[in-house]
Amino acid sequence: MAPWQNIAAKLLGIKLDQDVNEGVTRGESIQSTDTYVEEEPTIVDWFEEHLPKRQQAIEFFTSLFPFLQWIGNYNLLWLTGDLIAGITVGFVVVPQGMAYALLAQLPAEYGLYSSFVGVMIYWFFATSKDITIGPVAVMSTLVGNIVIKATADHPEFTKPQVASALALICGSVVFAIGLFRLGFIVDYIPLPAIAAFMTGSALNIAMGQIPGLFGIPSSIVNNRAETYKVFINFWKHIGATKLDAAIGLTALTMLYLIRIVANQMGKRFPKYQRTWFFVSTLRTSFVILLYTMISWLVNRHRRSKPAFKILLNVPKGFQHMGAPLLNGEIIKTFVSELPAAIIVLLIEHIAISKSFGRVNGYQINPSQELIAIGITNIFGPFFGAYPATGSFSRTAIKAKAGVRTPLAGVITGIIVLLATYLLTAVFYYIPNAALAGVIIHAVGDLITPPNVVYRFWRVSPVEVVIFFAGVFVSVFSSIENGIYTTIATSAALLLFRIAKARGHFLGRIRVQVVPSDNFSNETLGNYGATGKKADPEIKGVNERSGEADENSYHDVYLPIDHKDGSNPAIDLQSPFPGVFVFRFSEGYVYSNAAHYCDQLIDYVQLKCRRTSIDGSARLGDRPWNDKGPRRLTLADDHRPTLKAIILDFSAVNNVDITSVQTLIDTRNALDRYASPDRVDWHFANISNRWTKRALTSAGFGYRSEEVGANEPEGAEPWKPLYSVAEVSARVAGINYNDSESGSSIKKTDLEAPPTSSSFIPKRRVLVHSIRRPLFHVDLNAALLAVQENL
Repeated sequence: MAPWQNIAAKLLGIKLDQDVNEGVTRGESIQSTDTYVEEEPTIVDWFEEHLPKRQQAIEFFTSLFPFLQWIGNYNLLWLTGDLIAGITVGFVVVPQGMAYALLAQLPAEYGLYSSFVGVMIYWFFATSKDITIGPVAVMSTLVGNIVIKATADHPEFTKPQVASALALICGSVVFAIGLFRLGFIVDYIPLPAIAAFMTGSALNIAMGQIPGLFGIPSSIVNNRAETYKVFINFWKHIGATKLDAAIGLTALTMLYLIRIVANQMGKRFPKYQRTWFFVSTLRTSFVILLYTMISWLVNRHRRSKPAFKILLNVPKGFQHMGAPLLNGEIIKTFVSELPAAIIVLLIEHIAISKSFGRVNGYQINPSQELIAIGITNIFGPFFGAYPATGSFSRTAIKAKAGVRTPLAGVITGIIVLLATYLLTAVFYYIPNAALAGVIIHAVGDLITPPNVVYRFWRVSPVEVVIFFAGVFVSVFSSIENGIYTTIATSAALLLFRIAKARGHFLGRIRVQVVPSDNFSNETLGNYGATGKKADPEIKGVNERSGEADENSYHDVYLPIDHKDGSNPAIDLQSPFPGVFVFRFSEGYVYSNAAHYCDQLIDYVQLKCRRTSIDGSARLGDRPWNDKGPRRLTLADDHRPTLKAIILDFSAVNNVDITSVQTLIDTRNALDRYASPDRVDWHFANISNRWTKRALTSAGFGYRSEEVGANEPEGAEPWKPLYSVAEVSARVAGINYNDSESGSSIKKTDLEAPPTSSSFIPKRRVLVHSIRRPLFHVDLNAALLAVQENL
């Protein structure tokens, strides 16, 4: 350390960490081993690890346009698959887009605009070949709720203006999250929360469409009220049903019948399975066209007063292109609903793209996907679009249709474009009840099946409670509150599990693996009692003597309380009297540090007595917090004294100031309990250099000079043990002189190919730093070090 640093530390009153390199000797076990000193990480190292290198910066910018990696390999086979999938999805998205626009309280053409922009822009930034971006039922319902509330409070704004501004703001936020590569935040939303959100939203949307399915106007039954209120009011006013019910109910029935028949025929005739798949896929377009024709026949001579509600005029082309209205006043109208809208965009898209990626054998980049939907929603409002995200139903259709690349979205966009310019006259006669049936049929697939809920229960019952809580809140309150409920309760459960994590005290036992065909009471008895087995076919048994090979046994460490489900018949104890092995179960951070350390102190004081108890025969002279029996003398207490603590850090990646300070306080408390003896603290399986640095700064990992000075007179000197590995010069890749043999190995010898006559000497090297003898490679090494100094 530089002299100026020492001077500055003295002036500021900073106590620098001592250099323990000189205070530690090698010991007999490594006399022929090269010394290895691990350099502690510095702040400069931290910045070097986290700041992007030049190559990483180049990779970041190229990753913003993933299509560059595959577009050069595009071929005719890919084009065929993309054409089929793109056209198929195009026939589905046109009627769905218009239906969802009505769900968002917008004219039908806005659904076409959103469908077009989503598929045309997404493929530039996509890492998923299956996902289809566009209007979806849940997002449309949320947008409808927002625009109704905003325009009611601020009538100076129109519904399309609010929807476009909402899309632009949501897109900007999501784009920023993706650009800064923060897509991992989606991982904090667990599967039960997503399932509850989908199920509650599906019930909310389906129930909201039922009045429209029966032709009951919203002036009689408010389909935007809470789900349970819509259900009650619908049955109260069932008598207001109109002719629309005949259209809606038969359309909904036909959608389900076509799907059921097509699925059954596909199973019955596997040869024509793909044909029946397309029949099932195009059922929405077929039903809409059929009822549009019926509507035209019924209403062509009564346009002023149709027999049932129809879609009416749909403008041709992009009639609402232009810069969206965006200012502080319009943002204030929906700012309170913004978090829910952003969460819906994230949940739906990432959950669907991840799911189909796993099914079809590829991985998505969540951050890049957020960039894709962010840019889509930023540019969409300039074409008249409202918020769009990934669609589950259309993505499933696209995947089953054999899509090969994201370029299939361009084909879908062309279909939507043609419909926007050529079919608007046909759209005039589409019955609203038929569109309501399409929506109900589409959201039905979002409801979590009972079998899936049962699987949730088998895995984690408490999360099923969270699932039903989210569903109930969505039904009895709103979709937004259902989202907040599931995310908040899931986060609370995570924090509770971390804070109340319990470590495990471990016991050591020697085990041997035996094959299943020799698994019997006799086999177990032979191995357990004598260590012998007559059958030489078992691996690890000496064929000549029939004795179990000692090398086939190995040590394992199991929780003493058998909380891991291990056989309770196995009697596990601490490896040595007064020595305890403690394993952290869920990390070691500020939120659970006190809980862990309280558990450690309580158990150690229960199993060990104080080393020195003055006047222990009198109750009044004993410490008030002594957990021993009420009446006890030192001679009567046969518990061992505390010798050493071994902490297994295999589940710990990072520590913080609070957790380290708590560990220091625990060490001091147990040192007082064991005084005048000294408790050695050993650490095993530390996998992070910064964790080692933090523990070292707290005085762990080595024995200070003060400890050696306080050793009782005549006591044997403390002997550190080190883990060493045997490597060859060629493997080590270094040049050195072999001091023991006097021979020298040159670089040319290392580069030369090995021959039968060549000899590559072995060297033993330290695995961990010589400065930190109390940091061990595993639990076995830690126990050996403890045993050496008992």
